[in-house]
Amino acid sequence: MSSVEVNKMRGGSFGLSYPLLDRSNYIAWSLKMKVFMQAQGVWGDVEPSDPKTPVEDKIDKIALAMMFQGIPEDVLLSIAEKESAKSAWEAIKTLCQGADQVKAARVQTLKTEFEALCMKESDQLDNFYMKLNGLVTNIRALGEEMKESYVVKKLLRAVPTRFL
Repeated sequence: MSSVEVNKMRGGSFGLSYPLLDRSNYIAWSLKMKVFMQAQGVWGDVEPSDPKTPVEDKIDKIALAMMFQGIPEDVLLSIAEKESAKSAWEAIKTLCQGADQVKAARVQTLKTEFEALCMKESDQLDNFYMKLNGLVTNIRALGEEMKESYVVKKLLRAVPTRFL
């Protein structure tokens, strides 16, 4: 029984405010959309646990409609020809994360920025840590492994000695 059916049985309904995708928030957007689709019982059509499971047309259209609610018009126009939620999801992912070569170049740029990052005496520790953590999060989100011990060593090298 899907969550849509469970919701009907309970007699309740709830409205969801879908996050809007932009060029800089794909990772957070995709995580939120995944949870929203799971809550509505349609995520299984986007990323089925068993690829042999047939896609139910109505559920697929609900998932597609949910995605359309959270994307800007230019992205909508570029994926409008996609006939399934799965193909639309993959197209959005490719559009935002890029092809493998673009992704690899992005990882390299982020790693270079990570290595060059150094805290100035005038910087606040919290702000510096947030910048460092943001770089690590973006690198990991692109599929690159970055061990926590490596990040801690970088932090210790990058902060002024008064913080050690």
